This record gives sequence, C-alpha cells and structure tokens, in this order.
Amino acid sequence: MQLTVYFFLGCSIFLASGYNSFSKSMETVGKKQYQVQHGSCSYTFLLPETDNCRSSTSYVSNAVQRDAPLDYDDSVQRLQLLENIMENNTQWLMKVLNQTTRLELQLLEHSLSTNKLERQISDQTNEITKLQEKNSFLEKRVLEMEDKHTLQLKSIKDEKDQLQVLVARQNSIIEELEKQLVTATVNNSVLQKQQHDLMETVHNLLTMISTPNSAKNNFIAKEEQISFKDCAEAFKSGLTTSGIYTLTVPNTAQEKKAYCDMESGGGGWTVIQRREDGSVDFHRTWKEYKMGFGDPAGEYWLGNEFVSQLTNQKRYVLKIHLKDWEGNEAYSLYDHFSLASEEQKYRIYLKGLTGTAGKISSISQPGNDFSTKDADNDKCICKCSQMLTGGWWFDACGPSNLNGMYYPLRQNNNKFNGIKWYYWKGSGYSLKATTMMIRPADF
Repeated sequence: MQLTVYFFLGCSIFLASGYNSFSKSMETVGKKQYQVQHGSCSYTFLLPETDNCRSSTSYVSNAVQRDAPLDYDDSVQRLQLLENIMENNTQWLMKVLNQTTRLELQLLEHSLSTNKLERQISDQTNEITKLQEKNSFLEKRVLEMEDKHTLQLKSIKDEKDQLQVLVARQNSIIEELEKQLVTATVNNSVLQKQQHDLMETVHNLLTMISTPNSAKNNFIAKEEQISFKDCAEAFKSGLTTSGIYTLTVPNTAQEKKAYCDMESGGGGWTVIQRREDGSVDFHRTWKEYKMGFGDPAGEYWLGNEFVSQLTNQKRYVLKIHLKDWEGNEAYSLYDHFSLASEEQKYRIYLKGLTGTAGKISSISQPGNDFSTKDADNDKCICKCSQMLTGGWWFDACGPSNLNGMYYPLRQNNNKFNGIKWYYWKGSGYSLKATTMMIRPADF
C-alpha cells in the first residue's frame, strides 16, 4: 500500500491522504516540494513560494509600521513563535508517522489473521466434506448389511420351520417305534418267562425224582413254612437255601410270598424288589404298589404296606444290588432303612451310605414320599411317575428310578424313563438288573 502525505509549510500548513483528488490543490499552493520515503509510505512536504510569504510579511510590516516602530525583540519573539509552531508541527508529524506505522502493522496482522482464518475455514470445510462423504458411505454400508441380515434371518427362520416339521415327524416315528419295541420286548419277556418257568419246573421235577424222601419233605417244608416274619428269621432257623418263602404280615394272619437270598453277604435277605428281564409291568397304581405285584420267582414288588410294618418294628438295613449290560455289578448299602405309614405316603428314611454304586445317594435325601401314576406326591410341578413311569420316591424326579421302563441291550442308552441309578451310570443309562433287599441291622 502506497500512502502519500502532503505537508504545507510556511504561510499555511495542512495534511491530506494520498489520493488523486488532492493533486489540483497541490498545484495551486506552490511548486516547491520535498518528498521523504518511509517504508512503504511516501511523505511529501510542499513549501510555499517566497513571494507569497513576502506579501504576508509586508502586510505585517506595514501594519507594524503604522502602529509602532519595528522592534528587534519583537521580531525575535515572532521568530521564536514560528519555531515553536514548526516544532509542534514536527512533533505532530512524528505522531502521525508513528500512528501510520501502527496502522500498517495492525492492517498487516489483520490481513495475516484473515488469511489464516480463511485457511482454517477452508480446512474445516474440507474435513466436513470428507466426513459427510464417509458418513454417506457408512450409511450405505449399514443399509446393505441390514438387507443382508434380513435375508439371512429369513433364511434361518425358514430352515428352523423346516427342521421343526422334520423333528415333529421324527418324534412321531420314534414314538411309534418305541411302542412297537415295548410290545416286542413284552412279548419276548413273556416267552422268556414261560421258558424260565418251564425250565424251573423240569429242574424241580428232576430234583424231586433224584432226591430221597427226607430231602423231598425238607424241600416242601421250605415252600410251606408260614411262621417266619422275614427271611432272617428263616435263615436262623436253619433254612439256608435261597428261594421262595412264605412270610407272615406283622400283627396279622395274612401270608406273603417273598424271595429270600440266603447266600449274598451272609444271607438272611428279604427281597422287596427285583428287575431282571422286563417280564412285569412296573407302571402300576398306588394300591398295587401298596399290596405288591409280580412273581417272587422273577420280577416283583413285595408291597409298601408289608415293608412299612416290618421296618417299623426294629431297625433294618437296605442293600441295593445293580447290574449293567457290560457285566459290571455294584451295590449301595444303607445302615438304617424304614418306610413310614400310608398316611405319610410311605415316606422313605435312609442313613449311613456305603458301597460301590456311588459315594452320593441316588435316592434323594431327606426322605421323600412315594408316588405312582395315580398318586402324585413328588416335589415337581410335573408328574414324575407319569413322565418317568413306575412308582418311586421321586423328589423332583430325582437321580434314580429302579421301577422305570425296562430296555434291552443296545436300546438302553439315552433313556430318561429307564431303570436308572445316576451316581453309578448316569441319568440316561437303563440298567440290566436290580435287586432291593432288607435285613435286620442286628443280624
């Protein structure tokens, strides 16, 4: 920026900015100029013509001559006054110069600041543009992903519906096959039972033919003995052969057929439950479990009422003997066993577990009430006896059920309603054979 300042010294003094409009005024004032260059600014001083100054001086002199003679001191004073005026003008000029310099610096700083601000605005505008483009790209990607996920969800839902239909069909087929299998198993078990009975009959006949009369009488005595309250009493009387004995129901004259194990663990065991071939249906009513059912020579349940009265007369122990389909055997022995009365739902009490069929009792403790398909006394909102089949002390369906559905070999795995003892073979393994037997603790 070129700034020109004109100073008129002498007869008249004034300051003007460097615009073309002042050129005529400069020409009319006088011809003598003095120019000074200061940075980017140029300063021009205009000096008056000598004649013009003389005319003014003459006027003053004449005026003085008319009034009074010219005094030298007065001239000196006037000269001093002019010098003072000149000095004041010079100081004022310097102030103007300093102010102009400051204005130039401020203008330059303002220009730099404006340029910097413009650059920042431009950079921010570019960043905003980039962000908008990126946001548009991301929105497009999100929409594409939403469309893709929608299609995938629809495809998964269709597959799920198809699988549900397929599973329903498979379940129907499996249920039908299980029914056929149960029917075939029962038929097979009946044939096996008939074969077993026939073989036993032949064996007994052969034994009686080859046995002296005294032995025959002893054999008949074992079958017809009615004076024993349990198998331990029969054993102590000298009858040490395992087989079917007639027991007397405590406090009554009723008779009860039971199988006595006179060999295991010292003998004297009264068998209260046995499963071995699936020949007997254990999905029975409350009354049937109360009175007992089955055949003591094969599968049977002795009866809750008999066991309850027997175990409340004195302390009994309970031994549960188990067999799997791989030839393994295990047992659980409880030092104290009893059943409560029918009014108390034949609740089971057990203490002191030992044995090889698990360190934890698979019959839930504390004691639970007995349940059947027509008497739901378990602790589950479902009916465990109907769901798992059989009568048992289910708790909330619990880890055991020795009266469940009988499954033959290679069909006994993953059976929730089979003959299970959880802490030996797990929840889905259905056992081959089980025996529950009791004996007085002081035997």
